[in-house]
Amino acid sequence: MTSSSAFSASAASSTPSAAAALAPYGWDDAWADEFAPYTAEGLVAGRVVRVDRGQCDVVTADGPLRADTAFVTPHDPMRVVCTGDWVAVEPSGNPRYVRTYLPRRTAFVRSTSSKRSEGQILAANVDHAVVAVSLAVELDLGRIERFLALAWESGAQPVVVLTKADLVPEPATLGHLVQDVETTAPGVPVLTVSSATGEGVDVLAAVLAGGTSVLLGQSGAGKSTLANALLGEDVMDVRATRDVDGKGRHTTTTRNLLALPGGGVLIDTPGLRGVGLWDAETGVGQVFAEIEELAADCRFTDCAHVSEPGCAVLAALDSGALHERRLDSYRKLLRENQRIVAKTDARLRADIRRDWKRKGAEGRAAMEAKRGRF
Repeated sequence: MTSSSAFSASAASSTPSAAAALAPYGWDDAWADEFAPYTAEGLVAGRVVRVDRGQCDVVTADGPLRADTAFVTPHDPMRVVCTGDWVAVEPSGNPRYVRTYLPRRTAFVRSTSSKRSEGQILAANVDHAVVAVSLAVELDLGRIERFLALAWESGAQPVVVLTKADLVPEPATLGHLVQDVETTAPGVPVLTVSSATGEGVDVLAAVLAGGTSVLLGQSGAGKSTLANALLGEDVMDVRATRDVDGKGRHTTTTRNLLALPGGGVLIDTPGLRGVGLWDAETGVGQVFAEIEELAADCRFTDCAHVSEPGCAVLAALDSGALHERRLDSYRKLLRENQRIVAKTDARLRADIRRDWKRKGAEGRAAMEAKRGRF
C-alpha cells in the first residue's frame, strides 16, 4: 500500500460512513477529535475487542484486523493495550502494529496476585460495570461490596445483576434477597435475571444499551450464559457449575468485546477468584456512603470509629441504625486499600509508621496512667 492510499484508509476514520461503522462500538465525535492527530500519520482508528499474548483483535471501519502491541509499553500492567481501548493502528504491514491507545475515559483496575503490588487493568472505557451474582448459592455481601468498590473507582456506573433467579421461586424470598443487596449497594440498581426463562433480560439490555459494559463476577455466576442471553445467540462457551458450591471453571479465558443487538457493547471477562483493591479509597467511600455521611458528624475529623468519644458511627452502631457487618467490611476494605497504596507510596508509608508510633505512645501513656490510679 502506498503512503497516499494509507492516508486515504486512515482518513476514512473521520468520514460519516466510517463513523457509522464504528458507532455500534462506541465511536463518537469526542473520540474522533482525540484521534485527529493520528490521521495525518496514516493510522487507522479501531477498538480493541480482544487481547491475547501480545497481539489484539481490533474492529475498524474497514473490518477486523490483527495487530501486534509491542510498541505500547509492555512492562507496565497499567499501560498495556486492553480490551475496550481505542487505538491507532498501522493500516498495512506484516505484522501490523498498534502505535498507541487514546486516553482512557474510565478503567477497571484491580491489584495483581503478585507480591509486587502492581495494578492490572481489566477493561477500558466502560460506562457500566455489571456485577453478576448467582442466586444458586448463599449471597456473599462482602464480595459484592468489594466488586462495587472497584466499579465505583473505575468511573463506571455499577449494576448488580442477581442471576439464576428461577432457582428462587418464592417471590417473598427473592424480595428479601434483593433487599439485602440493595442495602449493601446504596445508589446501585439491583436487577434479577434468569437466562433460562428470559425473565429480566430485556430490562438489563435496555440499561446497557447506552454504552460499554463490562461483565464481572466469580466463576459459576452465570456470566457467559447471561452474555449469550443478551446477544441473542450462543457466542460464549458455557459449562455447568458444581452443585456443591455453585462454582465453575473459567469458561471465558480472555476479555471479549461484543456488540449487543439492542445497542451498546459488552465486555465479558473470566471469572475472578481474587478481587484485590487497587487505590480504591473513593470507591470504598461510595460503597459505604452511609458510614461516610455519619463520619462527617464525628467530634474528631480523624476519628477512627473505634472508641473515640463523640463518634457518630459508633452511636449509629449502638442504636442499631448501622449494622456491625457493614462497619467491619468498611474497616477491612479501607485497611486493605491503605496497605496496597502504602507499598507504592513512600510518603504514605512514613505517615502510617508515624501514626502507629503515635498510637503506640498514647496507648503506653494510657496504660501508665491507669496503673498509677490503682
